[in-house]
Parts: sequence; C-alpha cells; structure tokens
Amino acid sequence: MKTISKIKLPVEKEMELFEKKFSSSMSSRVALLNRITHFIVNRKGKQMRPMFVFLVAKMFAEGKVNERTYRGATVIELIHTATLVHDDVVDDSNRRRGFFSINALWKNKIAVLVGDYLLSKGLLLSIDNDDFDLLKIISVAVREMSEGELLQIEKARRLDITEDVYYEIIRQKTATLIAACCSLGAASVKPGSEEVEKMRYFGELIGMAFQIKDDLFDYGQEKIGKPTGIDIKEQKMTLPLIYVLNHVSPKEKAWLINSVKNHNKDKKRVNEVIAFVKDNGGLQYAVTRMKKFQEEALQILNEYPDSPYKDSLVLMVDYVIDRKK
Repeated sequence: MKTISKIKLPVEKEMELFEKKFSSSMSSRVALLNRITHFIVNRKGKQMRPMFVFLVAKMFAEGKVNERTYRGATVIELIHTATLVHDDVVDDSNRRRGFFSINALWKNKIAVLVGDYLLSKGLLLSIDNDDFDLLKIISVAVREMSEGELLQIEKARRLDITEDVYYEIIRQKTATLIAACCSLGAASVKPGSEEVEKMRYFGELIGMAFQIKDDLFDYGQEKIGKPTGIDIKEQKMTLPLIYVLNHVSPKEKAWLINSVKNHNKDKKRVNEVIAFVKDNGGLQYAVTRMKKFQEEALQILNEYPDSPYKDSLVLMVDYVIDRKK
C-alpha cells in the first residue's frame, strides 16, 4: 500500500464526504466559473491539507468529527486553491500538477478573478456559520503567506539572505498553511484549548521540514516535476546555498553570488554551482536541519495517547522527509 493511502486510511470516509462538500462549496450561477471550478476539482493533488485537519480533529475527539471540521477542511482547501491560482499568475507558470494552469487556459485576468472568488467563498463559509475562531486562523495564514512571498522577492534582489531570514520566509510562505490546517483540526473539536496552539506549532515544524526537502530536490537527480537547478535559475536563495555562502572564502563567495546573479541561465555554470554546493557540505547541512524539525514535530505527537490517527500523523511527518517528489 502506498504511504499516502496508508495515511488516509483512518479518515477515508471523511475525505469522501469532504470532496462532495468542497465541490459544492465552489458552485456559482456563472457558467464560466463553474466550468473552471470543475476543472480544478478534477485535478486535485494529494489533498494533504484536509487530511491534516481530519487526522488532528479525530486524534482529539476520539475518532469523531463534526460539521465545523468539514468547514475547516473546506475553507483551507478553498484558500489553498486560491493561492495556487494566484501563484501561477505571479510566476507566469503554464503548468500545475502536470496539467495546464488556469491562467494558461483562461488567461491572467480570469485566473486572478477566480482566485479572488475562491478566497471570498472560503471567508464567507466561516462567517455564515459564525466560525470566527476558524476565520482568524485562516486570515493570519493568508496574511503571512503574502508577507513571506514579498520578503522573498525583496531579498532575492540583493541575495543577502541570512539563515534566520530564510527560516522566516519559509515559515510564512509554506509552513503557515500546514500550521493552519493542524490548528483548524484542533479548534474544530476543542475550541479555545491549548491544543489549538500546540497543533499550530506542530504543523509549522512539518511545513519547515517540507520546504527544506523541496530545496534539496533542486540538487537531486530524481524526477519531481521541476528541473534540477530551477531555484538557482530563479535566483531563489535556498538553505544549501545559504549555508555554503556563509562558509567559504570571500573569493568563492563572490564567484557564487556572481554565478547566481549574472549567469543563472547558463546551464554549465548552474551545474558548477550545484556541484560546488554539494562538495562544500550544503546538502548535508540542510538534511540535518530538516531532520531536526522532523524530530521536534514527532516529540509533540509523543505527548498524546496512541491511536490510528496519531499513527497516520507520524507517517505523515516521515513522508514529508522521505517523499520522492
């Protein structure tokens, strides 16, 4: 059995019902909008985010969920989908999960409006049901994701990212959404409890490990849907590169910065940078940091009694580190 199927097993029924609720949450009287949202639903990914919501909720509620849990999972997926649609416009990307992106098929103007529509549907779902605690969790996540993206753009221009700034960027850009999922799961069944914050931090740790794993793919040989060296070509400062920049001679540092700034489209030079980062311990360092986040996340889970839901969350933490794409 594939790892994702194993993780999903204790929440399989909830995920089936969730898919129906998610699909109907996007319905509109505008035919064009329905055509686009139908396209989105049929090209869903692994749906790790709603899985986090259901697994955390069931871990705290002795295997039960309620309507708030479904709303929390639906809202986070609506918001996540909206950010993906907007990201493809920002990145001028024509592909998403192996298919054409919304902006490639319907152009940027429609893609931006669809993203706005999904965002508003998510917010209204919370407001209409007085889920103001859930709405706050989601709104904070949206704010942080925007800040993280802008911080990365600002720093990429100068290539002066320290390790601390890097962690802040990935915390906001990637980890905050997974943190929101885990926090929502707890808040849906135990509102106002200390578990809500504890699970937020748990999700944040997983998100940090997840992003570092993504950074490592840029240096690997595995087929992962993005070509090797793409982060360097896009002048994204990732952890292996940041570590090496801070641990080499001034001359080597100048060569590295010049390569990323001025020769990032030269395939041979990009390959030289990749080899240099590998030879100077950049990958080993990133793996060590990633495993530290993983261990911290597992320590939080150890505080709770054993259950199939906890087992799945442990599997999920390990999957984030061991995945091949």
